[in-house]
Order: sequence, then structure tokens, then C-alpha cells
Amino acid sequence: MIIVMDPSAEEEDIQHMVDKVERAGLEAILLRGEKRNVIAAIGDERDAVTEGWTAVRGVERIIPILHPYKLASREASPGSTPVRLNGAVLGETKVQVIAGPCAVEDLDTTLDIAQAVKAAGAVALRGGAYKPRTSPHSFQGLQEEGLKILSEVGRHVGLKVVTEVLTPEQVELVAEHADVLQVGARNMQNFMLLRALGQIGKPVLLKRGISATVEEFLLAAEYILKWGNNQVILCCRGIRTFEDHTRFTLSLSSVAYLKEVTHLPVIADPSHGTGRRSLVGPMSKAAVACGADGLIIEVHPDPERAAVDGQQTLTCDGFARLMKELGPVAEAVGREV
Repeated sequence: MIIVMDPSAEEEDIQHMVDKVERAGLEAILLRGEKRNVIAAIGDERDAVTEGWTAVRGVERIIPILHPYKLASREASPGSTPVRLNGAVLGETKVQVIAGPCAVEDLDTTLDIAQAVKAAGAVALRGGAYKPRTSPHSFQGLQEEGLKILSEVGRHVGLKVVTEVLTPEQVELVAEHADVLQVGARNMQNFMLLRALGQIGKPVLLKRGISATVEEFLLAAEYILKWGNNQVILCCRGIRTFEDHTRFTLSLSSVAYLKEVTHLPVIADPSHGTGRRSLVGPMSKAAVACGADGLIIEVHPDPERAAVDGQQTLTCDGFARLMKELGPVAEAVGREV
């Protein structure tokens, strides 16, 4: 269940309710919000004595949660949970765009891309320093050198940095250089990694696994939330289906559904979701139209020479054009880019 505290509730009222939950044999997880605080009571409520809790001072209401994902459910937070990036806010009216190369190649190229995407309106720079590849013979990324390049370029240009972390042991190092730590599709159910990310004070961009259900996706987010980090961005990056005309199938119905059932911001990845440069623009517009809070797009000055995934990467000029084209779509659904 979720215990919603009144905005006027004092700290002692909140702690008193936490104590009552724990005495009842349930786990109490305090979620502090901008407007009100809520307490998630996790456990078998059938054996807990909860009678009279609605009359406790400071309690506004108690909401039963039927979903297995308790903390990620919209009941846990009646509004949306915003995630701040460089003064921009994911999860509110404005659609925010993250852009950059699939893989960091060198300082000069990364700097050129960062300057181009910022000029076009991106709020954060994406780039892979560690690249988990299907083949061990493929380019694995510049790793720590890539992290340093991203950090230096981000500071120089004035963009927040988004990059992937692969293992729990890497979390501390990556967090030194990045502002948002990304969990790739292959790691969505790396539960030790999710637990470690729940204990850092930085946003986490969680990508849906290629064969994961929406419920499994939200339960992965639940791991991060349970361990104390409510700054989670959900990313729909395409799932594996029987279709072969695209690299993956970008399920935009999942974007709309997630906006109904969770308070977390939801973004789409049309680059990985299609694997085709010609489809990135149309699917970006469709994602905005169906409610996505943001996009993450791959950009490179010369996609043919990109170290990774050039076939799904926009040119810098192509990205700038897309950003202009997104404006009318966002306006049509009451948002802006």
C-alpha cells in the first residue's frame, strides 16, 4: 500500500507513520517528493494490523497497490516525478532531447558533435565509452579514455553527459564523469547493477530489454527505486519481434501505456528502435505525438565513418532539421521542444 502524507505533515508525523508500518511487520520506504511525501508499505498486508491508520495525524489517504511494481506505479506518486538535466526537466511539458554519437571515437569528433547538437536544442550529450557488443571482435569502446573525453567535452560545451555503465564495479568510476548513468537493454535485469545504481545520487536512464515485458521493465526500475534513487528515466528502445524490416520494433503503444501506469518520465530511442536512418525522423515525431517526455538520438558528422551503428545515425544537419520539425508535432499535443 501507499500512505500519502498531507503536505502540512511535520517530520515527526512522517517518522511516526514509518514506525507504525515497521511495527506492523512491513517494510517502510519513504519517498520524498517536491509537493508531498509518501510511504510505501511493502510486504504481506494480510497479516498486518492497519486498522485506524487513516486517522493518524499527517496521513492524507491510503492507497492499495495491486501492481507488483509498487514504487514505480502512478499510485506511489500522484503526479509525475521530474528528472532535471542541465536546467531542463524531463517529465514536464517540454520534450527534451538527448543526442550524440553511439560511441566516443576521439576528442575532436565528440566536441564537434556536442557543439552541433547543443546548437540544435539538445539538453544532454549521449556517447558510449563502454560498448557491450554481440561480437567480441567488434569495437568495445574507448572505455575510461572515452569517459574522460565525454566529461571534458560536456563541461566545455555546457551539456550534461549520458553514458552506459556495465557492471556494479564501474558505477563509481562512471559516476565521476557522467551526469546520467545508462543501463543498456542487455543489462536491464542485472539486479546487482540496478541495486548499486539505486544507491547513487544521480539519474539513471534504464532501457527496456529486447525481450522484456512492460511489467518486467517496471520491476527493473523498482530495484533502483527500492534502493533509494527515484531519479529513473524509462527508455523504450525497441523490442525483438518476428519483423525483419527494422532492427527492432519500436513499440510506441508501450510509451503511451507507461505514461498511464507510472510516474517516471518515459523517453524513446528511435535510433536503436528502427536501425534505419530514414525512419528515425518519422518515429521521433510519432513518439512525441504519443506522449514521450524525450528522445535519445544518435548523431555523427559522417555516419558512414562512424565506429558503431552508422546506418541508424543522423548527420548533424539532419538532426538540426529534425529538431525544427518536432516543434509543430509537440505543439499539436500541447507540448513544446
